[in-house]
This record gives sequence, C-alpha cells and structure tokens, in this order.
Amino acid sequence: MIQKYYYSYDEFKIDVNSLAKKLENQNFDAIVGIARGGLLLTQFLAIKLNLRDVFTINSILYDDMIKKEGGKVFNVPQIDNYTKVLIVDDIVDSGETIKNILEVLKNEFPNTQFEIASLFYKKTAFVQPDFVEKEANAWIDFFWEVD
Repeated sequence: MIQKYYYSYDEFKIDVNSLAKKLENQNFDAIVGIARGGLLLTQFLAIKLNLRDVFTINSILYDDMIKKEGGKVFNVPQIDNYTKVLIVDDIVDSGETIKNILEVLKNEFPNTQFEIASLFYKKTAFVQPDFVEKEANAWIDFFWEVD
C-alpha cells in the first residue's frame, strides 16, 4: 500500500510565503504554471512576486496515481519575448514532466533562461528544481485535489 501525506491549505500558505522569499530577487520576466498541479501555486507566486505575465503549459504523465508511458506536452505559451521565466509545478516526482517541458521550451525559445520552482521534490528525480520547499517521502494528497 502506498503511504500518503495530506497537504493542507494552512501548510500551503506557509510554504508559498517561504518559496516567494527565495524567489523575490530573481527578477523573472514571466511565470509558467504546469497544468493542472502547478496552477494554484503559480497564481499565488505571481501575486507575491508581482508578475503579471502568467502563462500555462500542459503535460500529462499521470492518471490518478498511475504513471502513463511517455508523456505529452501541449498548449505551449508564446514566451519568445522573455529572457528569464519561472516554471512552476506542485511536485517534481520522477522529473520526467519537467524534463519533457524543458526540452520543448528550450527548443522553441533557445534564448530564454528557465528556472524551476516546486513545493515538493523527490531526491530520485533526474531533474531537480532550482527552488523547492520540501522533500516528498510519500504520495502527496494536495488539498486542492481531495477537499
């Protein structure tokens, strides 16, 4: 049986403030949230960092708790006029989603610098976020998914 951890709104608020402090002097031009898991965090960080240029990108790698083969990236935003962009997701698990998204974005926008922020990460991921709050040691049940 998979061990689960409930991630509450109260914990989220604390972590958003902490993550925003780490990001506040990074001078990002825009922020890109990975749909669906990264969208709420993206909105909160965009407000905290006073970023008005907010975009989304889609990637599907999981169906509930089941990992799919490959992965699909779509709805790529037009960010060719930006030099430093923050990519946001709720968790970097295997790192495959971020890897796929970075490949697409770097191919489409080679002159843009991309950095990654997430609430959680796993040490075993082959892509690590540049800014992160916590290590994930269990399956995370985020309040926005289960409440």
